[in-house]
Amino acid sequence: MTTKNVCACGSAPKLIFACSGAADVGAVADQAARKLTKDGAGKMFCLAGIGGRVSGIMETTKSAARILAIDGCPLNCVKNTLEQAGFKKFEHLQLADLGMEKGKTSPVPETIAKVTEAGASKLVC
Repeated sequence: MTTKNVCACGSAPKLIFACSGAADVGAVADQAARKLTKDGAGKMFCLAGIGGRVSGIMETTKSAARILAIDGCPLNCVKNTLEQAGFKKFEHLQLADLGMEKGKTSPVPETIAKVTEAGASKLVC
């Protein structure tokens, strides 16, 4: 049974931006963000829209109750993209901090679950 996270944030969305890069850790970050969305912890949102400064995506992100950036590797593309777009207040999850290494981390259910759990804890108000 899935439990949806509910908080006192009101109706403002909790947004999740994830690395979806070509490496294995990018796949893990992407799949964890999709699982967090499915579980109701937040809503995966379009990082490319932030990079492209798409007005609707920028405005929705500005109104978010919480923002989670999930980076697959230490290049921190998600974090850097958000910061370059002017977003400073967000939670950051770096898979290397969970012991996951680029080129050595398969996107298997156990790995995705570990990231999902860590991400969910950062989305709680």
